[in-house]
Amino acid sequence: MLYYLFEFLENNYDLPGAGVFQYISFRSALAIITSLLVSLVFGGRIINLIRNKQIGEQVRKLGLEGEQAKSGTPTMGGLIILSAVLVPTLLFARLDNIYIQVMLISTIWLGVIGFVDDYIKVFRKDKEGLAGKFKILGQVGIGVIVGLVMVFHPDIVVKEKNIPTEIEGIYDFSENAEKSSITTIPFLKNNEFDYQDLTSWIGDGMNKYSWLLFIFVVIFVITAVSNGANMTDGLDGLATGTSAIIGSTLVLFTYVSGNIIAADYLNIMYIPNSGELVIYMSAFVGSCVGFMWYNSYPAQVFMGDTGSLSLGGIIAVVAILIRKELLIPILCGVFLIENLSVILQVGYFKYTRKKYGEGKRIFRMAPLHHHFQKLGIHESKIVTRFWIVGIFLAILTIVTLKLR
Repeated sequence: MLYYLFEFLENNYDLPGAGVFQYISFRSALAIITSLLVSLVFGGRIINLIRNKQIGEQVRKLGLEGEQAKSGTPTMGGLIILSAVLVPTLLFARLDNIYIQVMLISTIWLGVIGFVDDYIKVFRKDKEGLAGKFKILGQVGIGVIVGLVMVFHPDIVVKEKNIPTEIEGIYDFSENAEKSSITTIPFLKNNEFDYQDLTSWIGDGMNKYSWLLFIFVVIFVITAVSNGANMTDGLDGLATGTSAIIGSTLVLFTYVSGNIIAADYLNIMYIPNSGELVIYMSAFVGSCVGFMWYNSYPAQVFMGDTGSLSLGGIIAVVAILIRKELLIPILCGVFLIENLSVILQVGYFKYTRKKYGEGKRIFRMAPLHHHFQKLGIHESKIVTRFWIVGIFLAILTIVTLKLR
């Protein structure tokens, strides 16, 4: 909103300094500051409101150290995160930008799913919350929306690198931005992959149906990352800190993808107008860091599914929009490990029970962070070590820009 206000003031009244709002870097700085202020200033009030409504976490007895001390801690703190993301985005981003519109829809959509889940757990006293099939249905729904928008919206285009000639020996961008089904694939010299390659082998004319495969990939990525963040949200500050690390990496990727000079230097695809996502992701990082003020050990509030489902979904959608979804297994490695630990634990238990009549476990408890708790490691140390792993994976993801 403020972008348009200052644009109007500059064009009509030549207001000194108003032009600075044209710069993404300036608006991103304002976004992260504003998101921090929203989290810190209004976070305490939201927590008090939640506490007055007696919205507390019902902690299951899992035999973990310190679990009973967490009982009654206010939950649904994800409202703080969502507010701190949406307010700066509405203030400083260009709202006519399709990428921002997709992110606003995705944030609200996933936030509503998480809120309904928390509402059922807290107010209806149903520990199971929203039925899993409805969660999945909601995630599939936003996946279909994001996929269809990317495939058919005329403003979502890319500029690919032309193949260098033998004489010039240099790359340059095609003159016109075009609809394309390409994405980024890490560690390969020509690090672009076309989804049409997955359908072309079937026969002539099948390329036009590659968008169906792409939508399936979008649904899978959003569902997996969203649930991965939800699994990771089990210790004070774990999901929040990990998301902040991932978000900071995506700030860099959104900037270089939407800046033609940076894209040219790094020899990556240029995605016109995607630079506005830098503002959104700056607000995202600020909201995570601000929420850490209250969520760090010992937590004063839990984010609940309102926050965790949204965090993972936001990360997934941004990665898809800038065509870096194939980097997610690296960038979101912590989420991936947490997801896999649950899948392996459940799968192995069922297999051994069927074969031997008694179920056996790989880990002392799943998700993985609870396994380390069972080993007697303090949760603050577990969280810090997971952050270190997250930082390592973030650096490795950034390195893929040049390591091919």
